[in-house]
Amino acid sequence: MPDPRWLTEEEARAWRGYRRLFLLLNRQIARDLARDSGLSEADYDVLSALSESPGSEMRLTELARHMRWSKSRLSHHLTRMEQRGLVTRRDVPTDARGSTIALTTTGVSTIQQAAPPHVASVRRHFIDLLTPEQVAAFADLSWHVVDHLLEAESD
Repeated sequence: MPDPRWLTEEEARAWRGYRRLFLLLNRQIARDLARDSGLSEADYDVLSALSESPGSEMRLTELARHMRWSKSRLSHHLTRMEQRGLVTRRDVPTDARGSTIALTTTGVSTIQQAAPPHVASVRRHFIDLLTPEQVAAFADLSWHVVDHLLEAESD
């Protein structure tokens, strides 16, 4: 086995900084989201994904793939969201095992009310702390890594 390529001091600083940023930023945004709208991150992710889809609906398998969740985990979460009146689940007539998840009127209203304070939180704790050049650089490097990971995932 070859010797590991240890991180340089600056590489380690970048990695540790990313890890701390990820943990602290996600925790703060989730805390604000729960306080401002009563939603969890997962609730918001489901509602926003559906709201951005044609007809405000998606196949369960597509939504699970989008969220990087198992169908079983997503199905359990959707059951709780259905009980709160945020989404509805319909069978797909042409696929006995398939279902479509759609926003309800309450779900549409909930995401419309949750989005403004959520965006304000993202701005306050992330975007507005950076210069436009830093935002552009962050977007470029983030999507560079995301593209690599998505490609590796499909191998």
